[in-house]
Parts: sequence; C-alpha cells; structure tokens
Amino acid sequence: MVHGYKGVQFQNWAKTYGCSPEMYYQPTSVGEVREVLALARQQNKKVKVVGGGHSPSDIACTDGYMIHMGKMNRVLQVDKEKKQVTVEAGILLTDLHPQLDKHGLALSNLGAVSDVTVGGVIGSGTHNTGIKHGILATQVVALTLMTADGVVLECSESSNADVFQAARVHLGCLGVILTVTLQCVPQFHLLETSFPSTLKEVLDNLDSHLKKSEYFRFLWFPHSENVSVIYQDHTNKEPSSASNWFWDYAIGFYLLEFLLWTSTYLPCLVGWINRFFFWLLFNCKKESSNLSHKIFSYECRFKQHVQDWAIPREKTKEALLELKAMLEAHPKVVAHYPVEVRFTRGDEILLSPCFQRDSCYMNIIMYRPYGKDVPRLDYWLAYETIMKKFGGRPHWAKAHNCTRKDFEKMYPAFHKFCDIREKLDPTGMFLNSYLEKVFY
Repeated sequence: MVHGYKGVQFQNWAKTYGCSPEMYYQPTSVGEVREVLALARQQNKKVKVVGGGHSPSDIACTDGYMIHMGKMNRVLQVDKEKKQVTVEAGILLTDLHPQLDKHGLALSNLGAVSDVTVGGVIGSGTHNTGIKHGILATQVVALTLMTADGVVLECSESSNADVFQAARVHLGCLGVILTVTLQCVPQFHLLETSFPSTLKEVLDNLDSHLKKSEYFRFLWFPHSENVSVIYQDHTNKEPSSASNWFWDYAIGFYLLEFLLWTSTYLPCLVGWINRFFFWLLFNCKKESSNLSHKIFSYECRFKQHVQDWAIPREKTKEALLELKAMLEAHPKVVAHYPVEVRFTRGDEILLSPCFQRDSCYMNIIMYRPYGKDVPRLDYWLAYETIMKKFGGRPHWAKAHNCTRKDFEKMYPAFHKFCDIREKLDPTGMFLNSYLEKVFY
C-alpha cells in the first residue's frame, strides 16, 4: 500500500509559487504509482507529478494529489555499445553524472542546474546552448509513460511514435513518466573561456562566434554596451578553475545582493550596479576546464524571477536592439544583469519552443534580494511584447502570460498535441491551473 501525507506544503526553488496539495505521495515503484492513480480516479482528484521543483512558474502546483518522484531514482541499465542509459524519471542529474562518469559516458549537453529530475528536465523543455545541439529532450531515445487509467506505454521512434513526439516535452499533462532512455556520448572535458566585448561587436559577428565555439553564449549587461562572451569547447587540458571565494561570493553574491536591495529604494542605482559589476568581475579574460558536467552546471545563488523566450535565430540582433532601445526610451524601467543569450538547434518535438526552427533564447532576470520583490511588470510586459513581435515562444518552466490562443498561433502542431493529450487523459486528471490556461 502506498502511503500518502496530508499537510505537506510545496514551494518551488525560487519561492515564487507554492501550494498545499490535499495528499502528497512518494511512490517507490510502478505499482505504487498505479495505486495513486487508481485512488485519484475513484475520488475524482487531479494529480500533479513534481521533480526537483526548480521551475520558477506554477507549472508544478496543485490542490489535488501530488506525486513526488524522488524515490524512483535508480539507474536501470547502461548499454555501453549504444552509449545509452535508462533511468527512472525521478533521478536527479546531480546523481546521474557520477554514475555516467563510472562508465566513461556523459550527456552531450546540459542546462545550468543539475538539481533537477530527468523527467522534469525533458517535460519543461530545458535547454542550454550550441547550434549543433537541441534542447535536452532531443537526447531522449525512449521513455515509458503511465496514462491516467494505469496503462504503461513504451514510447520511441518505432513504438507509439506519435506519443513519443509529444511526450519528450510533456508538461506533466500526458501521464506519469516512469523511465527515460538517454543517448550519451563518450566522457569529455570542456574548456570555458570568457572575455569582455560589446553588444555591437557580438551582434555584428554573431555567425562567426557561433561557428567558433560549440557551446557559445553571451551575457549582455542592460543599461550599458557591455557583453561577456562565453565559449565552451572540447579540450584535453588538465582541470583548472578561475573561481575564487572572495570574488564569487563576497563580491559576486553578498555585496551584489546588498546593492540590489538598496536599489529597491533608489532604482537609478541599477544601471550603475550593472556597469560596476561588469568592470569588477567580467572585464578580463578567464579560463576554466573540467569534466563537461562540471563546466555546464553553475550555482544559481539568487532567488529570482525569470523569463526566457525562444525566437527564430535570425531575429537575434533585431530583438536585442529593440529591448535595448526600449530601456533607453523608458529610464524608469530598470533591468538587472545579465540578459543571457543562447542558441539551440531546431527539432520535431511537438511543444518544443525550437519546433522546426533554429532558435535564440533570450533570458531576462529580476533578482529578489533578501526575498524582496523588485518592481518588474513594465520590463516583463515590454519584453513579452518584443518576443511576440518576433515570433517568440516562452520557456514552459518560466513565467509568462500566454493562453491557448497564443499557443495556437505559436505552435504549428499545437492541435496535434491536444488530440494526444485528450486521448491519453480524457478527464483532465493531470491538469492544474497553469495547464488549464494552456489548453482551455
């Protein structure tokens, strides 16, 4: 018998949303997941599956039953010949990396955060950067999914192919993802080089930067011309690190948090803070090398509000210059650093923000110093307007104000996904208020 808990409070990592599920379950087996779904059917309850809780939106919230997958976290099989690993969907990437290391394997691309589950990472369309690389879900070669009526579907290119095309970015609304098979590559080391530049230089030479480095991204410091360019590439160099407690923490976290808090009373300080910290921390060339997963992952120290939209790659320059012009025209609208710009290859996953097009992701941020909310709505609205104008699609895990009407315009395959969802979950067991805005 699976045991449920009452009175558990759920809060996401950024503390931007929380909820009080009626019952909270931590199943340890497929049988126990099936039991929870049977109970939910009997009692006519909604079910939400949650992983690491890292999404800054309310995509994981529910007042019904919550299934936390943290105890279904085993590595089930490593196929050394095919370089594939099959895992339970509740495994955290943090725990998967050392297991892959043991077998001389690695994932070819990773997001910035590894305290996230495999099921959640694919479900929300998590991405990194690199024009040869798709979002993380493109590394999935097979998965198993339990539908609302307790049936387990095995999905891949060759079996239940239409469900597979939908389920790699599943939003948690198709069923419970039980296992995932990932395509790996031989273990590799990366050299990260960061150096200062200007917005004009980077935008004028975007193609050559994209060709020069496999995992190229850049950080723009709003209210300035300043840019930090980051290259990450395969290397044979010995591990070395440019990190330093004093600069990374004392200055880059504690002093920054204090100054950002001060700027909530004096918003005119924000532009100065952005320029000062660029000069302090980003104004010279730095190099670090290590195992790939140690270079890809970095620590998110700040609680934050985030938006991250994917636009067609060829619109990068126009969109970024428009965002800059908007901030210049409205001096009262302030923007924290950095605006992070990354690039991703197109794919064929129905609700992937990169569906059928190479994309540029433009990530904006407003920190919450000491948990305090900084006014951001004018910035948010202006950014969303620009992103929509250039054909943008929002990151599923981040905040946005889009509804079904928007998604029908944004996604050529939206109706196909809806048909699959309605077939797998005719009563809407896996919906919550976030998903109702998407589908109704």
